[in-house]
Amino acid sequence: MGVIAEYELAEQLLRLCLAKVCSARITKPCVAVSVAEKVTEVERRSFIEAVVSAGARRVTLVPETVAAAIGAGMDVSLPLGQMIVNAGGGTVDASVLSLKGEAVSSSIRVAGQAMDEAIVRYMRTKYGLIVSEQTAERLKIAIGCALPVEPVLTAVAKGRDAVTGLPRGVTVTSDEMCEAIGEPLRNIMGLIQQVLEITPPELAGDIVTQGIWLTGGLAQLRQWPLLIERATGITCRVAENASRCVALGAAKAFKYASSFSAVYDLGSFAYRLSDNVTN
Repeated sequence: MGVIAEYELAEQLLRLCLAKVCSARITKPCVAVSVAEKVTEVERRSFIEAVVSAGARRVTLVPETVAAAIGAGMDVSLPLGQMIVNAGGGTVDASVLSLKGEAVSSSIRVAGQAMDEAIVRYMRTKYGLIVSEQTAERLKIAIGCALPVEPVLTAVAKGRDAVTGLPRGVTVTSDEMCEAIGEPLRNIMGLIQQVLEITPPELAGDIVTQGIWLTGGLAQLRQWPLLIERATGITCRVAENASRCVALGAAKAFKYASSFSAVYDLGSFAYRLSDNVTN
């Protein structure tokens, strides 16, 4: 997950989801929630309160990169360094995993949504065309790329003329989309290189052998694995079902639950809540 912007709506959605998966015999399930590396304590508390209020008995907070690694089929219990980059809509998390935990990790709130916003700005600046973020996302999926591709891809962008206010469409190319998302992509690449620079030497050697794994919806951006390989000299691969790895991994994470520090039972959590209110 990213962060909860609308608490009541999130609680209602979670309540509906739990109602679908629970039976008459399971009324208070245990729930695993994946969280990004740099969420604040307040944001963590929002996750826990929303899930408990929705009907959960036990909440386990799983680091997003660990969940992604498990969902990608990586064995996170191995005593060696494995690097994973999970790129979603709101954040990109890069971690070096070893022995069921994060040895080195960092996060940046520049991801798919930031690229959509960059495309919106690019279209207005170059063509005087106002497009929605939904249109920008469709362009990113259809012809977006981290490096120029051959043959050049094209797509029609429809929006409103910034001068006349009338509907208009223009044809844009994959090279233009590569230029449009250049700045957010450079920020993400900086994060990956930063994590590699602070990785202990004994784990860095393992990463050279094991390679870098990409997960998340943004992992499907054309030519991004090649860009990472050129920048780092390390093999990069996209996980199967990359956009679903975090969800799949969170579901499988219960067997590692004892390794995560943030595990909350309904009783103890309610007790801490009453303590905070009293104090």
